Amino acid sequence: MSGGAIPPASVHVVSGVGQVTLTWPAADDAVGYVVHHGESPDTLAPLDHGGGDLLVVPCRPYADARRTAGGWYAVASVRSIEEGCGAPGEPVFAEPLPRDPSGPAPEVVVRVDVADRRGELPRPWRTCIGSEHLSHLLCEEESGGRPIGAESVAALVRVHGELGVRRVRAHGTLGDDMGVYREDTDGTPLHDFTGLDTVLDTVLSTGMRPVLELGFTPRALADRPHHEITAAGLSNPPRDLEHWTGLVEAFVTHLRERYGDEELARGWVLEVWNEPNLGCFWAGDQDDYLRLYDATAAAVRRAHPTLPLAGPATAAVGWLDAVLEHVGNSGADLDIVTPHAYGIPPLDLRPVLERHGKPDTAVWWTEWGPTPTHFAPVNDHPWTVPFTARGMLTAARTGASVACWVSSDHFEELGRPPGLVHGGFGLLSVGNLAKPRFWALYALEQLGDEEIGVRVSGDGADSLVQGWAGADPAAADGTGRLAVTVWNGTLQQHDWAEERDDLRRVVRIEAAGLPAGRYAVRHRRVDPDHSHLARHAADLGVEQWPDEQQWKELVARDVMAELPHEPVEVASDGTAMLELDLPTSALSLIELIPVDPEATA
Repeated sequence: MSGGAIPPASVHVVSGVGQVTLTWPAADDAVGYVVHHGESPDTLAPLDHGGGDLLVVPCRPYADARRTAGGWYAVASVRSIEEGCGAPGEPVFAEPLPRDPSGPAPEVVVRVDVADRRGELPRPWRTCIGSEHLSHLLCEEESGGRPIGAESVAALVRVHGELGVRRVRAHGTLGDDMGVYREDTDGTPLHDFTGLDTVLDTVLSTGMRPVLELGFTPRALADRPHHEITAAGLSNPPRDLEHWTGLVEAFVTHLRERYGDEELARGWVLEVWNEPNLGCFWAGDQDDYLRLYDATAAAVRRAHPTLPLAGPATAAVGWLDAVLEHVGNSGADLDIVTPHAYGIPPLDLRPVLERHGKPDTAVWWTEWGPTPTHFAPVNDHPWTVPFTARGMLTAARTGASVACWVSSDHFEELGRPPGLVHGGFGLLSVGNLAKPRFWALYALEQLGDEEIGVRVSGDGADSLVQGWAGADPAAADGTGRLAVTVWNGTLQQHDWAEERDDLRRVVRIEAAGLPAGRYAVRHRRVDPDHSHLARHAADLGVEQWPDEQQWKELVARDVMAELPHEPVEVASDGTAMLELDLPTSALSLIELIPVDPEATA
């Protein structure tokens, strides 16, 4: 078995309508698991859920909701991505149940006890968000007739104001488009941070602080042939490490002089490079990166004793063990571990940190999303909504932070957007209209400051349907608000566009511990028919870019859709029950708001 990973002691399967749910005991040293599937115990192979990055899943339970679900299943543990998974355990057999077309949809019960207060509600999305390279904020050109720079800035303002995001990470801090480095005729380095100052001032004007990704290599500091990433820089390792570290040290010294330590302590972070385990971003090998990391970390520390250092920012959680072992031996600072992954919820990296003697190191997923594929239609679909909510809840359970990649569809790594609906990575479209993923985070942001305990039971509980609840602190008169999010979705992307009636669920929310009284109910929803920008655009006949009237119509629809619901009366036993129909690829935000003096929280 690879890497000594021990499979789960047992796998339990439950047949549900349209899906098979698997669960198993957690392995103490596992970052995740690989579900295996086959038509017989002899044909087991890793189940590809279509995320396009990794087959590892951190979640228990796991629902196989593919049209081809059913057969033999087994689960293997994963200690680290570099080791791969171990051998799967004993296989078990299960088949999904058919949907009775004449009967009601299966029921899931979400129980919320207001007395079960868990402390401050974690919000992993607030730490950081991704963006285009920094100079993009100053771009005076247009996409679809919309100003790129001004809308990129406005996107940061919106995600800061409506989602509570505190930082932005962007490529190309030291690239050529910022003009930070050149050499005179005798090869002496010359530094110029005036353009970068303008960009950083712009970032601060949005209310954000920067995660400054130290890269890419300026042309004047790179060997030929030049391996161009974008106009922002090259993937070549610096040809002169002393000149590179001189640039880094001068840059950090400049930051201290211009902005001051008090400002830098408000959340500024330095991250060493981007995805060096991919040839398109780093033309060197792992040893070249480790040398770069040590030298860069030393240069930063010469200029500033405490400014947080982050890395390795690797794709698909690569090189993590190697980097942690290396810095353990070299002594280089690594304050924040910053992996990247797409198509899966964030893995639990605490066992890896424990093994390397760094259990208290923060984990920030500085790139995360439903797919690593540019212009993938799933990016614009509500399939991403339960995926996003599930990912944030998973991260919250491990204390990690997650940066959705990216804030805006004004993103041109492989070219500028060809139309309003084009499968862009952004939470916001060109024109800064909210896409379904934005509404998922917006709904989670509406949860109260105190987390409330949630228990889910029924067909697809916690594998399809999950819940997260919070309450506001009680006001002076004793009143308060309860908020519950529930979502229904799978990790399988193969059928993302298909509306599956067999995966529809009736969700019954049972709230306990509420003070007696009358409560208004506010129900907001995102699903294929609500809060769905691509559907709105299609309904209005938008083919590529909206015309002036279509823009106005789309702006008018740029709200999270509200569904009508009658008030509820909470009896003296403190309970209330609400029932809602929840299709797949959907999320509901339910708020119970006291409307008479007797209702308290």
